Amino acid sequence: MKKVIVLFIYSFLVFPLASLAQRLPHLATPQNYKLTLAPDFSTDTFAGAETIQIEVLQPTKTIVLNAAEIKFEKASITSGNATQTAKILEDPEKQTIILALDKQIPPGSATIEITYTGVLNDQLRGFYLGRDEEGNKYAVTQFEATDARRAFPSFDEPAYKATFDLTITADKDLAIISNSRILTDTPDSSGTKHTVHFATTPKMSSYLLAIAVGHFEFVEGSADGIPIRVWTMSGKKQLATFALETAEHVLQYYDHYFAIKYPYAKLDLIALPDFSAGAMENTGCITFREVLLLLNQQRASLDSKKRVASVIAHEMAHQWFGDLVTMQWWDDVWLNEGFATWMSSKPIEAWHPEWHAELDDVQETTQSLDLDSLENTRPIHQHAETPAQILELFDGIAYGKAAAVLRMLESYLGPETFQAGVNLYLKQHAYGNATATDFWTALTQASKKPVDKIMSTFVNQPGVPIISIGVKCSKNADNIVLDQRWYFYDRARFAANNSDQLWMVPVCFKAEGSLKTHANCTLLQEQQQQTTSLGGCPSWMYANRDARGYYRSSYTPADLETMAKNVESVLTPAERMMLLTDAWASMRVGRITIGDYLTLVNGFHTERDYLVIDQLLVQLNYVSQYLINNGDRTAFNNWMRHLFASTAQQVGWEVKPGETEEQRALRGALLHALGAAQDPQAQAEAKKLAEQDLDHPGSVQKELVIPALEVAATNGDAALYEKVMARLKAAHDPEQHSLYSQILADFTDPALVKQSLNFFISPDVRSQDVDLLLSRELLKPTTQPEAWDFIQSHWNDIQNTGGAFLSGKIVQASGRFCTPQFRDSMLNFFSEHKISAQRTLKQSHERIDYCIDLKSQQEASLTSWLEQYHHSSGE
Repeated sequence: MKKVIVLFIYSFLVFPLASLAQRLPHLATPQNYKLTLAPDFSTDTFAGAETIQIEVLQPTKTIVLNAAEIKFEKASITSGNATQTAKILEDPEKQTIILALDKQIPPGSATIEITYTGVLNDQLRGFYLGRDEEGNKYAVTQFEATDARRAFPSFDEPAYKATFDLTITADKDLAIISNSRILTDTPDSSGTKHTVHFATTPKMSSYLLAIAVGHFEFVEGSADGIPIRVWTMSGKKQLATFALETAEHVLQYYDHYFAIKYPYAKLDLIALPDFSAGAMENTGCITFREVLLLLNQQRASLDSKKRVASVIAHEMAHQWFGDLVTMQWWDDVWLNEGFATWMSSKPIEAWHPEWHAELDDVQETTQSLDLDSLENTRPIHQHAETPAQILELFDGIAYGKAAAVLRMLESYLGPETFQAGVNLYLKQHAYGNATATDFWTALTQASKKPVDKIMSTFVNQPGVPIISIGVKCSKNADNIVLDQRWYFYDRARFAANNSDQLWMVPVCFKAEGSLKTHANCTLLQEQQQQTTSLGGCPSWMYANRDARGYYRSSYTPADLETMAKNVESVLTPAERMMLLTDAWASMRVGRITIGDYLTLVNGFHTERDYLVIDQLLVQLNYVSQYLINNGDRTAFNNWMRHLFASTAQQVGWEVKPGETEEQRALRGALLHALGAAQDPQAQAEAKKLAEQDLDHPGSVQKELVIPALEVAATNGDAALYEKVMARLKAAHDPEQHSLYSQILADFTDPALVKQSLNFFISPDVRSQDVDLLLSRELLKPTTQPEAWDFIQSHWNDIQNTGGAFLSGKIVQASGRFCTPQFRDSMLNFFSEHKISAQRTLKQSHERIDYCIDLKSQQEASLTSWLEQYHHSSGE
């Protein structure tokens, strides 16, 4: 499953699931489900009948299945020649039923038959109801992680793989789509319905079954003999051509990379207006939010195309990692999500090398490092039993950290060796289940290197190491001393260094000076210090070559100043991004001052890579929003303008003939940067471009549209607001609809903020989008007071609009508070209004405390550095 990175980093839906739900007793295993479903849009219900072929493992008078929100009619079990009617004992809290028999059945084959009815719910899980823009109903499934049980009684755990024979009856004018090909499509005698029977699926877990019934249309193509269709709601298939082209390229790449070619008979990708997750990797039938699959190529920015391509590549990678080979239990969900995240950039980089997908990987790694620097992080392998605990595992650790560790391991082993290990793992466990140990055993076998020891330190331990490199040069030997410790944002705990937790880390570094070779690698053992010999004495060393290592690096102020002088010539864009992140991390725990960090940043004054600038702005915006006092704001803004002025002057605001998409994206990044610095010329340009786009859609360079609208909205008035609202209501393109919705949240006038907040919880906004929009208001200090007051006073309405998942997202966004008053208010509110996302609450509490501490620690240093800078520069 791909979480909605476009909407909120690492956001995920957390429903109010029963905390007492439990694992099934190992009494039987399913072999095949024959499942018949008939959705009825006149009553928003469905009728179900199923026959489950099982293998009974021991003599028993009971069979336990998962089931939730189902009304049972009858059930029976046949063993041998004897059929017994089963008593159905329901346990809603545990989400199970017990089928109780009068007589014991022996080990061996048996058959369960059940008839029942269910509700097409409005909660975006199980078998649920959606509506298109015209109000037409459709029904679709979302079963991961534990919601197949809401559509059919089942062994709803990933290890219980089985085949499925599916039959669906629906209104005659509705398309019906599922995991496998259609065998028959038969109209009924009345001419009002049709019944579709699908081919038997391969063995798969229950959460991967998919059904979609509605007014769909498609575009189609193929790759390597596999038919591919991209399905949309009626009237939108013209927006599906980019997705189809992407899927064709991705499938061809994966067929080349994996020793097992695409293992299913067809591939469908379905765009849905109402969908909780970003996308879902159902076997051969992937479902997406519309905004993550459909786009207008005439208006789509480079980032939009990269986002859609990445999500498609992620979900298609799951066809191998997750579908073909599935984790044994959810505690190893990273084997699904981390692998798919790691793999997704490869076909994109091969298809469009000019997009530099490797930099998106680095950006993702920096986000994972941020999360992993909290005390309330978790290990990659995390125990979980209940549905609520399982859903909490779909976070930045399972996705981003796991992928980053895999990239580090691939760099250490070499791409070909790593590929061989991956293919060995897939061959050994195809159509089955696997554990973390199975994976690193295969890699160890293929590489003959201690992969198992390296991975266990990163998978079974929480947190991230910070590595310092000390150079010792003498006449007899030139050595470096590597030192590691657990990194925390908590200054006191970091300084105490009282943990004995250590990692085995592949460390690669590069240097300038008298080294015979300019790059070296070593394996740092599970010890605090280790000495490694060098072939020369360098003038400086960079400790994370290619930015492939999952660790932080520590540098002295002198090291940073030396590298800053030639940073663009000595470090790659990926390394520059990681250097900024590492210096920021050192500043946060007091190893360097904020002045040292800003001195490094001065070395980026001619930076031309837009993703490096984006990374830089993450940190500079934090300084601007939380660390600057009002007396220093003008000086800081002047410094930011000076930092980007020369590059902006060279690039200009007008498109030049022959420019690449990356060069145009740089122009957008500069407009955003100078707008954040309150540059009058940039603000005027943004307002002009925003008005032009709103009055004449498509007339503005697409890479400038988003930054122009964002900058203009920050200082926008009611007239501009109404124009944005009008464009939103007229938008039929999902990307444009999402954009204008988010721009409404960028206005800062209190009256307009209030208007937006009320709009966001109105029926005009789909429930799946409420978390993004309210969170966007809560993330900015300029709108936090109004947003937080509104959320508290409208809590019941918010819960009714978006469900309990909203609470987790709001708690996450409240981690951007940076005052004791806001912190105490947040903690008091959520002590009175109980939520399930307790780890998120603890993480947000941490972030607020660290922000308050950082401001007190660095505010004076920031003032002093700005005074010295402006004195020396003559400004």
